[in-house]
Amino acid sequence: MVRIIIADDHPVVRRGLRQILAEEADMRVVGEAQNAEELLALVRKQGCEVLVTDISMPGRSGLEALKEVKHEYPKLPVLVMSVYSEDQFGVQALKLGASGYLNKGNVTEELVQAIRKVVTGGRHITAALAEKLASHLVTETDRPLHQILSVREHQFLCMLGMGKSLKEIAQELDLSVQTISTFRNRTLEKMGMKSNAQLVHYAVSHRLLDRVTPAPSTGFSGGSATSGLTSLRQSPWQLLNPKQITSGGSGAIAP
Repeated sequence: MVRIIIADDHPVVRRGLRQILAEEADMRVVGEAQNAEELLALVRKQGCEVLVTDISMPGRSGLEALKEVKHEYPKLPVLVMSVYSEDQFGVQALKLGASGYLNKGNVTEELVQAIRKVVTGGRHITAALAEKLASHLVTETDRPLHQILSVREHQFLCMLGMGKSLKEIAQELDLSVQTISTFRNRTLEKMGMKSNAQLVHYAVSHRLLDRVTPAPSTGFSGGSATSGLTSLRQSPWQLLNPKQITSGGSGAIAP
């Protein structure tokens, strides 16, 4: 029996993942966490064969938790999932010790296969991520500036590019305005820029918002990357395949 711990701050997403895995006779979800602290506590107390964690959670990010988990349990396979495309965080996740990276837009199709692969010592690497790994061999000076940012700094950059204020970003990430200001200062310093306007121009010109997985079409209007991200935050069950969600609206995955 493959024991699995899942971590995501949206209960409906956790429920959807649990129901996907419930169809597998040899897999069992033994714990759920909604933030990095709960994730670490569960791994230490409960133990598991595979950990599946989201990147974006309140407080410490999933990548920060990944780093700590791999320090304490270097042989534990960890699958990282995110609404962000592989070229934004996939390489970083693998460098921190992840066994695979799942784009949330493909979770329903890839989750079970990915778990089976990593639990036997393999890695779940998509074609897009493999290409990114190959291109990552270039020198640091050839890399785009945004690739040197941390997860939170990258989130800040994208949300700023969407026109959000520091206060709005702080509210959405469940962090203080002072912390967001720190992310802003670090981002400006790392990217060699001096103003929010320069950061917004960079995010737009490098199409960073286009690389966020858009929400599947489930009835709301608008198809831009910005509206997609907003809708994902408002309706997290849309991160899963809408064709497999029951019409009752509870977020349960249909057989």
